[in-house]
Amino acid sequence: MTTAIRRADRRVSPVFLAIAAVMAVSGWAVWSGALAGYTGVAVFFFVVSGWVVSLCLHEYAHARTALHSGDISVEAKGYLTLNPLKYTHALLSIVLPVIFVIMGGIGLPGGAVFIERGRIRGRWRHSLISAAGPLTNILFAAVCTAPFWLHGLAGVPATFRYALAFLALLQVTAAILNFLPVPGLDGYGVLEPWLSRKLRRQVEPFAPFGLLAVFAVLWVPEINQVFFDAVDAILRGLGVSGLETFLGQEYFRFWQGEPQVPRVGGVF
Repeated sequence: MTTAIRRADRRVSPVFLAIAAVMAVSGWAVWSGALAGYTGVAVFFFVVSGWVVSLCLHEYAHARTALHSGDISVEAKGYLTLNPLKYTHALLSIVLPVIFVIMGGIGLPGGAVFIERGRIRGRWRHSLISAAGPLTNILFAAVCTAPFWLHGLAGVPATFRYALAFLALLQVTAAILNFLPVPGLDGYGVLEPWLSRKLRRQVEPFAPFGLLAVFAVLWVPEINQVFFDAVDAILRGLGVSGLETFLGQEYFRFWQGEPQVPRVGGVF
């Protein structure tokens, strides 16, 4: 019985498989142009489903690292099934990030798996558990941008390239925001084990408001400009131009109408 339960607790959820299937089908539609006249809709579903897949992998990375660090409770909680409905705060981890993508084109960090830290010994393990999530976003960004920095864009349809560029932008913004050393974010979780108990107790009440504070600061035009300049610089280093991410977002916002992009032989 115990073995059966453990297998069920680790089996990939049909919910996640359905989301991945939406990503695959919509990606094919963007690549092939099968939805002539509705390319933006295909881009929208491809980016949103890809973003949700990355959120699930982000939380899975936290949970899997915690499991190998001593917190075996993550199995019974269903965190290893990649099912977003099993998260402690599905609203914060899935719904709000998707809304922020739709509204502002920014990767909102989510935090939803509850780790029983008392089961884990060693400061390095605690830090690694916190770092595992945003490191997954970095890996996802590297995969999305691989055709760009590997110079493998020959034969890749322009619209699919734009969609990948925008999805990569979301991963980079999520990684940067998550690694900020702000209470409530993963970056603070990396540092927290190394702080004194007194300082941790003083900071703890502010953790629920850390993310809100970050987004309030991002409303300041000068800071917002610096943030997105940093994002653009990282993407340029990966071979992705600002025009490509811009066009990806424009296609994503299909309700505004598809952008008119001049092409010669499929190139800008």
